Amino acid sequence: MPIRIFITGGTFDKEYNELDGRLYFKDTHLPEMLHLGRSKLEVATRTLMMVDSLEMTDADRHLILDQCQRTRESRIIITHGTDTMEVTARTLGKVLTGKTVVITGAMVPYKFGSSDGLFNLGSALAFVQVLPPGVYIAMNGRCFTWDNVRKNKKTGEFEEMGK
Repeated sequence: MPIRIFITGGTFDKEYNELDGRLYFKDTHLPEMLHLGRSKLEVATRTLMMVDSLEMTDADRHLILDQCQRTRESRIIITHGTDTMEVTARTLGKVLTGKTVVITGAMVPYKFGSSDGLFNLGSALAFVQVLPPGVYIAMNGRCFTWDNVRKNKKTGEFEEMGK
């Protein structure tokens, strides 16, 4: 069975407008990233939305939850903006059972060339294959459970809440 990948936007998929200096969404970079990473895994992708996670609503999170519940695949990756990634993880983690869900993203847009997105995607693909059912966040080679993670706004890194 393929790994289901739900795309929600975030820095992962942002483009840079060289004329006005703004970041914006066009299309997902996921197929290009999978190709560049030479992934041989069978995946099924679906774009649910293309939003900055700061603009994500409760309705958006419930759509993500609904799609995770409805999909036949038991292994799911969600690309997501990092600013509210842990909010979505908690929304899913409190309800979703029987599936392994790994949420990942990037601090730097993929199109910038120095993005952590490719590494984070590769890590998420590995984690989703070996972790037991549950909801996780995978960033910077580390994996966190949905109920014990936060983004440290000073360091820009994800950490366990006990730190």
